[in-house]
Amino acid sequence: MAVAGCTKCIKYMLFFFNFIFWLAGGVILGVALWLRHDSQTGNLLILQFEGHQAPGTFYISVYILIAVGAVMMLVGFLGCYGAIQESQCLLGTFFFFLVILFACEVAAAIWGFMNRDTISKELINFYDSAYIKAVDVSGSPSKDAAVKVLDVFHSTLNCCGKGDDTALFKQVATTLCPGKSAEDFLKSQSCHDKLIELFSEKLHLIGLAALVVAVIMIFEMIFTMVLCCGIRNSPGVY
Repeated sequence: MAVAGCTKCIKYMLFFFNFIFWLAGGVILGVALWLRHDSQTGNLLILQFEGHQAPGTFYISVYILIAVGAVMMLVGFLGCYGAIQESQCLLGTFFFFLVILFACEVAAAIWGFMNRDTISKELINFYDSAYIKAVDVSGSPSKDAAVKVLDVFHSTLNCCGKGDDTALFKQVATTLCPGKSAEDFLKSQSCHDKLIELFSEKLHLIGLAALVVAVIMIFEMIFTMVLCCGIRNSPGVY
């Protein structure tokens, strides 16, 4: 049997939205892999200081994105096939996974909103712990390691210091920020500001992708229910 009229239109619209959903899954997977291997974040998050690894909370959201992108591609294919075959079983399974994905996305959005500043704050604290050791004039055993950690931050983010630097830091600034003149140092942006800016941009990108996907999912759930009802009420279905 085959649906007709408006239901047939819904069938092809659902197929179109599922195809977009499948493409969106591929885009999200690609963006997540790019974020995972981005040189800026990668250089910072592999750092170690005094036996402590740089906080990797950012990678948790990236790994979640990778999983979501892969599942979206699988579910999108299932929805496309179910729509073309007019299979209530496949469409019902697709709807079930769609609801689960939507619920997970809402939960992730709430968690992300509540912890939106956590990633940058953790790295700022990590930077500050190395900063304190690097400007220590008493000859701390970990001073050389701290200087190397700061050098990675400064070269990766093109920054120097934390914005409210003391006279002591300015005395050693040429060592901690090599290649910068006194004038360049005065113009340099705070590493605190740079860290906030870096992760704000990436989290906004993740949030925008999640919003687009959520809108597509809402339309898909509506069209799936309408198509299932149309198939059930079409001639030949009992």
